[in-house]
Amino acid sequence: MRVVFCGVGALGSQCVLACRNLDASLTLIDFDRVESKNLLAQAYVKQSLGKNKAQALALQLANFWGVKAEAKGVRLEAHNVEALCAGADLLVDCFDNQASRALLSAHARAAGIPLVHAAVAADGSFGLVRWDARFVPDAEDAQGQATCEGGEHLPFLSLVAATLARAIQDFARSGVERDAMISLAAVTPTASGRAGA
Repeated sequence: MRVVFCGVGALGSQCVLACRNLDASLTLIDFDRVESKNLLAQAYVKQSLGKNKAQALALQLANFWGVKAEAKGVRLEAHNVEALCAGADLLVDCFDNQASRALLSAHARAAGIPLVHAAVAADGSFGLVRWDARFVPDAEDAQGQATCEGGEHLPFLSLVAATLARAIQDFARSGVERDAMISLAAVTPTASGRAGA
C-alpha cells in the first residue's frame, strides 16, 4: 500500500509520526520550509530549521526509527498532481487552504483514489477527520490565516492527528472509512464506517 500525505505541517507531520508503524510505503508532499515558529506545533527538531518540510520529516523518520519515506519538496498544483499522486492507494489531505484541498479532491475523484481529509478550526475549538465523499472544504476567514502557530493548540492538534492516524490505519487494515468530529470534550465518530471500494 502507498499512502501519500499532502501537507506535512502541524497535522500532517504529527500524523506521519503516528503512522510510522504502518505496513505501507509513505510519500510526503510539502513545498514549505521549517521555520522556528513551526517547532512548537509541528513534529520537527531544531536541526530541521531551513530545510524543506517533506525532506526534513523523511530524514527524521529514517534517523530516529529507521523508517523510509519518499519526500517530494514541491507545491502540489494542477500541472503535477497526477504525477505526484501516481500509484497512491490512499491520499491524506492535511493542507491548510481551500484551493489545495479542492485540487486534491478533484484529482482523487477523477482517479478513483480514496482520500481522507483532516482540518482544525482556526481557534482550536474543533477538528474533523472526514472521507472525501462527505467533505466540503471551506475558505479561511482571512487570507493566509494561521491556525496553529506558536504551539497554542498543540495538545488538540495532537489529538486530531492521532484520530487521523487511526482512520488511516483502520482503512489500511480493513478498508473501513471512519469519520470523526473532535472537540475539546470528545472524539465522536460521525459515521459507522464503511468498507472502501
